[in-house]
Amino acid sequence: MKIFLCILFLWAQSLQGSIMLRDAKIWVAGGSGLVGSAIVRELKAQGYNNILLKTHEELDLCDQAAVREFYALEKPEYVFVAAAKVGGILANNTFPADFICQNLKIECNVIDEAYKSGVKKLLFLGSSCIYPRECPQPIKEEYLLTGPLESTNEWYAVAKIAGLKLCQAYNRQYKARFISLMPTNLYGPGDNFDLSSSHVLPALIRKFSEAKELNKDEVVMWGTGSPKREFLYVDDLAKATVWAMNHYEGEEWLNVGCGDDVTIEELGALIANIIGYQGRIVFDTSKPDGTPRKLLDVAKINSLGWKAETSLRDGITKTVDWYRLHMRSQ
Repeated sequence: MKIFLCILFLWAQSLQGSIMLRDAKIWVAGGSGLVGSAIVRELKAQGYNNILLKTHEELDLCDQAAVREFYALEKPEYVFVAAAKVGGILANNTFPADFICQNLKIECNVIDEAYKSGVKKLLFLGSSCIYPRECPQPIKEEYLLTGPLESTNEWYAVAKIAGLKLCQAYNRQYKARFISLMPTNLYGPGDNFDLSSSHVLPALIRKFSEAKELNKDEVVMWGTGSPKREFLYVDDLAKATVWAMNHYEGEEWLNVGCGDDVTIEELGALIANIIGYQGRIVFDTSKPDGTPRKLLDVAKINSLGWKAETSLRDGITKTVDWYRLHMRSQ
């Protein structure tokens, strides 16, 4: 009986160390962005009530001294790293120095100071663009660094790979508990709909919405329409992050996606249908397509107990509803 109670006690202690308590102090870095705000929503929905949030004006994550002071003052127990400088093909091509430099600064400051301040666990979010351009499909986690990157976003990709490797390095050298998830293309409420810096899905929502309102005869889409992309509703990713923080301890990163993809042409047609736009869709083939296909293999995370829930149509419909409510006047 004593042996059984001892085993039960040790099991309870190990469980307590891996599961976030509801009153644990949690910092969501980048908590006002698309991903960060979704993580905050999910944490609150699950009853977590001690969430730290700082705007860029309140805390510049590129400022090492400011980040160090924040950790010393607030002492977060768990950290979700959702902060990053992000953008589409146009933004990446136009501002490569900004994308690599700012993301490297954010990662080094947040991850290093997390270790120094004794954070219990940290979750870093990478991106599916870290994988080689010509990857076999679907993309398995082990394909990282097996070939050249897509040239249109290599600056951002290199920075994200560095963040992932930082987490692994601190785990190996200091026995930290820093884990990483690699999400596919994300979309949802709070997305960036600016045509000069947004990703393809929110950009198309804006294009088709404005075309319908202005009764335009056609909408022009970049490229040939043939590349295939996978899209994950951001609230599904948020559920994956909280699940992983509570249940995953591996040093290797996990892909996070829905396991299915569509062509850009199919995506445009679906968005047009949801919005109710009935004009022509024209492709500007002088513009780049980017990576031919990018579908993540999500077998590992599915086998561990997490799976995406939101269909592409349902997710886009929710995002269009949010856009109409919040963005139409801008």
